[in-house]
Amino acid sequence: MGLAEDAVLIARDGTEIEIADSTSPIQDNDGEVTGAVIVFNDVSASKAMTAKMTYLAQHDFLTNLPNRVLLNDRIEQAIASADRYGTQVALLFLDLDNFKHINDSLGHASGDKLLQSVSKRLKACVRNTDTVSRQGGDEFIILLDDRQTGKHAELTAEKILEQLTMPHMVGKCQLYITTSIVISIYPQDGLDAETLLKRADTAMYHAKEKGRNNYQFFKNEMNTHAVQRLVIEADLRVALEKKQFVLHYQPKFNLNTNQISGVECLLRWQHPEWGEVAPDTFITIAEETGLIIQIGCWVMREACEQAKIWLDGHLPAVTIAINISAKEFLQKDFVSCVRKILAETQLPAHHLELEITESVLMRDAESSTAILLQLKQMGIKLAVDDFGTGYSSLSYLQQFPIDMLKIDQSFVHRITAASDEGIIVSAIISMGNSLKLRVIAEGIENKVQLDFLKSRHCEEGQGYFFSPALSAAEFAHQFLLSNVVIEPT
Repeated sequence: MGLAEDAVLIARDGTEIEIADSTSPIQDNDGEVTGAVIVFNDVSASKAMTAKMTYLAQHDFLTNLPNRVLLNDRIEQAIASADRYGTQVALLFLDLDNFKHINDSLGHASGDKLLQSVSKRLKACVRNTDTVSRQGGDEFIILLDDRQTGKHAELTAEKILEQLTMPHMVGKCQLYITTSIVISIYPQDGLDAETLLKRADTAMYHAKEKGRNNYQFFKNEMNTHAVQRLVIEADLRVALEKKQFVLHYQPKFNLNTNQISGVECLLRWQHPEWGEVAPDTFITIAEETGLIIQIGCWVMREACEQAKIWLDGHLPAVTIAINISAKEFLQKDFVSCVRKILAETQLPAHHLELEITESVLMRDAESSTAILLQLKQMGIKLAVDDFGTGYSSLSYLQQFPIDMLKIDQSFVHRITAASDEGIIVSAIISMGNSLKLRVIAEGIENKVQLDFLKSRHCEEGQGYFFSPALSAAEFAHQFLLSNVVIEPT
């Protein structure tokens, strides 16, 4: 009996039908073959189903782009071709910037439509011989095969950045998105698909740190950076348990009287091997991993407990300021968490000041207003931190129930005796005074800056010119026990 599965039967009308046929011999009484019976089975449906299943196994269901399985196969084919002809292969690893915010605020349906729009634009930016792949979430990988890959990859990345920044119509909404791109090249950055993808992924952190909406080529030193990042992340996970975090306190002063007006808590990590680690080294990692929620909760509780100790010790009352990260502020139970800590530490709410950056507040101004109102009703003081570095609508600034504006230190540092760099600082002070908000300048480092701020009627300030951040004991000794009035020189 013979069996053939890859056969096509052509009907009288020319229709082609995929069949599987089987043949059985017909024998007479003497065992001689006198004929045959041929049975045809229509396998068109099963063939179509097999093809569909194969396609689904190799493509992303939302965008119909090749998935990682198919991409890996095409990368290996491209590498084999590059070896044969002495050419190169490039991988562009794309991660959409702040896509989670769109998903969270508008819903996953809008997020899916935005991903479909992004997919169409990416395909339009490359040739038919290139492969655009979605790896899941908001990650895409593009495979380029070219004799001058480095240059072609760079031009493609620039084209993608330009195209994706244009508005995407999702329903009746215009949505804006940017992307960070990293590029790895065969053979210099890796000899197989796994290595090339891993190194592109490694470089993504570098691209994000560069401010997003940019592209970066993989460099060997990025491996070292990635390893350091993993070590920091691992050590952060045990830092709270091992009680390695401490708070330092930097005084704030009334610039007219030079008397202490408050104190800001600054987090420090006392690492057993590295010594004191500044926040710039680990805060971003803590935010990306979500560890900032636990750390922020510890900071608030520790600060409130310390403020209550000073208060119970009949030391001069000071408002204690705490920086609040985006993840903390936007978590659903943030207000209840603050209320619980105040209740447990028994610190009066008017002794607590929360500093939230301008960019965080403007992510969802209406929700931010609702949160701020709840905090304000508790008696907590509210400050807009790093003011001037983000974008805020004046109408929302008036709507937010805030008490003060903090001028970012980058503006203060530009104030010199022979420049007009103080224009922005002057404008912020003037606006703050007009809105009847306290204005605080941070990062004051010299008398020129102090004199400028005082001449513009800035009410408060802090910085190394007055005092660095101190331990709780040092701060109490220098500024609370003696009720000192600072006379900076």
